[in-house]
Amino acid sequence: MTPTGGVTETWVREALRVHRRYEKEIVEECGLCPWATRARTDDKVREFVLMQTDEALEPSAAAIESLCKDDRIEVAFLIYPRLEIPREDFHAFAARVRDAEAERRGPGNNPFVLAAFHPDAKPDLSDPERLIPFLRRTPDATVQLVRGSVLDHVRSGTPQGTRFFSMGAFDPTAFVTPAAPPLRERIARTNLATTERMGVDELTRRLDDIRRDRDESYRALQLRT
Repeated sequence: MTPTGGVTETWVREALRVHRRYEKEIVEECGLCPWATRARTDDKVREFVLMQTDEALEPSAAAIESLCKDDRIEVAFLIYPRLEIPREDFHAFAARVRDAEAERRGPGNNPFVLAAFHPDAKPDLSDPERLIPFLRRTPDATVQLVRGSVLDHVRSGTPQGTRFFSMGAFDPTAFVTPAAPPLRERIARTNLATTERMGVDELTRRLDDIRRDRDESYRALQLRT
């Protein structure tokens, strides 16, 4: 059933609430990102809750268009609380969003870099890259957008105000190392070290608690539609 106006407003509010639990309790409190709190307090993060139940691209395109008009925004999240699809399918959907933006704006003109986050992923500590999906276990399927200019400044080591990576704690001194590995590799390595230090069971417990909160809240909303 399609939610009524009041239920839709409540659903949006609840989707934002559980998403922000993830940002605070996983990203900030676990120290996974050295700039997450600063990005939030500097008002450089935006969230859009898209209530679609299908894989239409138009709602995402409209949200991204609004972001492109505001140069202050460095990080954004497109949150899909009612898009219940497997992780592989959601990654394919996010790729279509990315490709549609590239086609609409022309090669090299998309100001944001997109990454897919999904609640269904098991921890795999055998390799830093294999751990990434687990650390991206947002309560809802989510597309993160990071402004490309911010990534460029981080890669070059140039100071650029607020920097934010949803899953990116790493040693800042690595940026001055002449033969430093690529940025993604450095982030992945440090994420693995952080997870091992905290304990994967504790991190799983926190993620599962947010997921239970999400499921209980949405179940109550579905009974009201």
